[in-house]
Amino acid sequence: MPPLPALLPLLLLPPLLLLLLCPRLPRAEPLAYPAVISPQDPTLLIGSSLVATCTVSPDFHLKAEDLYWTLNGRRLPAASYAALGPTTLSVALARLNGSRQQSGDNLVCHSRDGGILAGSCLYVGLPPEKPVNITCWSKNMKDLTCKWAPGTEGETFLHTNYTLKYKLRWYGRDNTCQEYHTAGPYSCHIPKDLALFTPYEIWVEASNRLGVAVSDVVMLDILDVVTTDPPSDVHVSRVGDLEDQLSVRWSSPPALKDFLFQAKYQIQYRVEDSSEWKVGWHHTPVAGLVRDARQRCHLLPPQVVDDVGNQTSCRLAGLRPGTVYFVQVRCNPFGIYGSKKAGIWSDWSNPTAASTPRSERVAGGCDPKGGEQNTTLRRELKQFFGWVKKHAYGCSNLGIKLYDQWRVWLQKSHKTRNQVGKEPFALLFPWRGGGGGCRVISPHPGDAAGHTRMR
Repeated sequence: MPPLPALLPLLLLPPLLLLLLCPRLPRAEPLAYPAVISPQDPTLLIGSSLVATCTVSPDFHLKAEDLYWTLNGRRLPAASYAALGPTTLSVALARLNGSRQQSGDNLVCHSRDGGILAGSCLYVGLPPEKPVNITCWSKNMKDLTCKWAPGTEGETFLHTNYTLKYKLRWYGRDNTCQEYHTAGPYSCHIPKDLALFTPYEIWVEASNRLGVAVSDVVMLDILDVVTTDPPSDVHVSRVGDLEDQLSVRWSSPPALKDFLFQAKYQIQYRVEDSSEWKVGWHHTPVAGLVRDARQRCHLLPPQVVDDVGNQTSCRLAGLRPGTVYFVQVRCNPFGIYGSKKAGIWSDWSNPTAASTPRSERVAGGCDPKGGEQNTTLRRELKQFFGWVKKHAYGCSNLGIKLYDQWRVWLQKSHKTRNQVGKEPFALLFPWRGGGGGCRVISPHPGDAAGHTRMR
């Protein structure tokens, strides 16, 4: 027990400093401190009322009328006081709000000159709610991280401990997670010693001065919640002279190369002067998505690529000429060792930039807006491929090469749209008209309905 002289420096502290000293306020014991506060450090529900008393030791020759109270540094009104004896002063607190700090509110008894005689911490709050929304993921099947929400209300105004526990479903003892706040305020990380092919039971316990609450038990298999690192070696490059396209290539996640799994990839992109990323939420197969024999995907205008399958390259189309684009890719490993779950998306890769070629259109010519260009192009492509289906029976090599030729022709035909008989180049197809040979078929830019000249 410290001697009374050791207490004197504390008596001279400004009242506002007590907001940081609640756990260290002088504890009331007879003859050891100037006064005793009762009750000492109570825990109360929000809305409760409290009557506290301050009794001064006779050795200090102080009377009840020489005393006053503060709460968190603010002097309480004299109307709430009552003298219960020559050296005892009480204070009545009604309908208490939640504590301003989790370490407790400071209720302090002072002498007339402002000296501190005794103090008590008031813990006013709510019991914890049952934690909800437990979600977990495993990075490359090497660890497990879980997050949860503290309940519908969340704030208890009291220090609340959260403990994540787990065990193998059919046997084993309870284990307690040790690494908290690794992925946010309500999270915990289990770094190792996890079993595969066996489900776990996982739950969270919340406790504070007013009670304990336990979440529902979540059952999961590590193989069902696997995520991985963002795709590496992302490269974005031009597609020849095509002014509205970029090619994207990347590497599959190396950490999972020794495991049996599939992967979905998603791409998002933005222009240099915008912070808005464009990304779609379609399911495979994507409308407008064409795959050639090399299993690369090429997105016809106007939008984005999503769920491009177990591939590591893709082509973006319908872009603006002469524009810098930033591209990111992410990966979703699924079906690991036959798991039926959907998988969890990785973080996005670091942005990679590339620019589309500048347009070579004649100055002053018609330059439709992006939306109009995309609509026109989609209509022309639909007409063209419709004609191919009708007139090129038996052709087995129609693919992205044909599409590239058609796009080059579209870009180079602006000068000749209204000139009859001028054809930029010819496309070769097997002609079903006879002999299995090829006839030269030249699409004319003026044939908007899909009619084609032959020679």
